[in-house]
Amino acid sequence: MPHRRSAFFVSDRTGITAESLGNTLLTQFDTEEFKRETIPFIDTVEKAQELAQRIDEVAREDHEKPLVFTSIIKADVRAALNIPSALVIDFFETFIGELEKELGEKATLEVGKAHGMSNEEKYDHRIEAVNYSLNHDDGVKLKDLDEADVILVGVSRSGKTPTCLYLALQYGIKAANYPLTPEDLGSPTLPKILLPFKSKIFGLTIDPNRLHFIRSERRPDSRYASMDNCRREVNEAESMFRHHAVPFISTTHKSIEEIASTIMHKAHLGRRF
Repeated sequence: MPHRRSAFFVSDRTGITAESLGNTLLTQFDTEEFKRETIPFIDTVEKAQELAQRIDEVAREDHEKPLVFTSIIKADVRAALNIPSALVIDFFETFIGELEKELGEKATLEVGKAHGMSNEEKYDHRIEAVNYSLNHDDGVKLKDLDEADVILVGVSRSGKTPTCLYLALQYGIKAANYPLTPEDLGSPTLPKILLPFKSKIFGLTIDPNRLHFIRSERRPDSRYASMDNCRREVNEAESMFRHHAVPFISTTHKSIEEIASTIMHKAHLGRRF
């Protein structure tokens, strides 16, 4: 069993910031494997001291320094995590001082501003976008499409649903999606229901081999999952997109984050909160 280095992502709130930044750094080390753990809500000195003791024990068991990525606001809580037996990378201590110097003012050092509900109007807008995307998933609800910021169109299992939800949650985008059925394909004409909203359509496509694999896990040995059918559906969907000059991207080798970011850029969308 390969050795794995212990890595902790520690925060006084959700841990999303420390986890995201820490993981981004760790991806640059291909020969290492990491045993990752996210520890949120370390917001008191007592909690920090207890965690410091635990990390110190891990260091003794591993016989090497654990990696500790922190995004903690309060200086006394950060100080309690200054663990000699670990490599502590403190994102706030690293950057806040430089920003204060450049901006000529002190940071407010308020906990929870990045992923909290400090602005209820913006938070409510994000939840409204999520609800919209859920209600307009897989063509279930086709009215109110005029409210959509973007309508994702593609064959079944090309990544429409997770991308819509990510766009809503991360950017506050009202994203609907429409699955191209066998009845829609075979002709380069867009489905009639979508024609009034052509300017909002963004296509998703996928490599037929990857689609065959995904569909086979869901419905093995079916015509739906057959290689020939997957190849035909993808080819016809792409022909439809080209015929109507609908922008589209392949989701085959892209993460949800990359897909969403590409759509935001190519569709000229801006964050809604």
